[in-house]
Amino acid sequence: QHFHFWLFLGIYLAALLGNGLIITTIVYDHHLHTPMYFFLLNLSIRDLGSISTTLPKSMANSFWDTRGISHAGCVAQFFLFLFFIAAEYFLLTIMSYDRYVAICKPLHYGTLLGSRACVHMAAAAWGAAFLNALLHTANTFSLPLCQGNAVEQFFCEIPHILKLSCSHSYLREAGISVSVVCLGFGSFVFIVVSYVQIFRAVLRIPSEQGRHKAFSMCLPHLAVVSLFVSTGAFAYLKPHSLSSPSLDLVVSVLYSVVPPALNPVIYSLRNQQLKDAVWKLISGWVSEAIHRSSCTA
Repeated sequence: QHFHFWLFLGIYLAALLGNGLIITTIVYDHHLHTPMYFFLLNLSIRDLGSISTTLPKSMANSFWDTRGISHAGCVAQFFLFLFFIAAEYFLLTIMSYDRYVAICKPLHYGTLLGSRACVHMAAAAWGAAFLNALLHTANTFSLPLCQGNAVEQFFCEIPHILKLSCSHSYLREAGISVSVVCLGFGSFVFIVVSYVQIFRAVLRIPSEQGRHKAFSMCLPHLAVVSLFVSTGAFAYLKPHSLSSPSLDLVVSVLYSVVPPALNPVIYSLRNQQLKDAVWKLISGWVSEAIHRSSCTA
């Protein structure tokens, strides 16, 4: 229990620090008020919301050596987690469109991705995620749950809630799987098509420096998409024969806890402009703190 608490606390603090720095830097640095960083800001907000939905309650249970969660708390956690997961997928889809326009249609970038268009796309992503989470939450908790009250997971998740149902939940599982696959497949195809066009355009760039700059813009987003899609698909679409409590726990941590902590690192590793802006912000804070302490002395 104590190892569980300290491990999750370390991951949670890393996610808070990384995403908090990105959000603060983008808000305060006017050079980063562009569509790419606007969507990155939304993604960081989503990461903070997602990890704050699951880890604090799990850490509290570990610290106090308890396992309880109220029914209302389980419903709220279930809804919020689905909301943030869907929001990430839709935001990543929009970000692939941003990369496509920036590399394949640079002359039309300001027209296609103006401030109003960016706000509308972000609002559509959050709105679609809200409706998706509301539908699945209402669908799942409309079932009578009579197979005990033990959720074999560190948070309330669709497959483990369905296991508590006394009706034929496999029909609901099939329906949920089909809807997730249809929704996810459409976005996945859009992302793949966008990147096929992007790589074709990049390979036609004559200068090596131009190709390097284009790849530096795309690779972090592609890494985040790959991590999210692979872990999420395995968690929800793996065969029942592979299911076990320990494997389910590891996979859930990989797709629900690790990405919010890793995304800030992935996006800042190859983005010199973002790293410079973060360093400038931190240096400003340190200089101000030193100045205030010297004035006080």
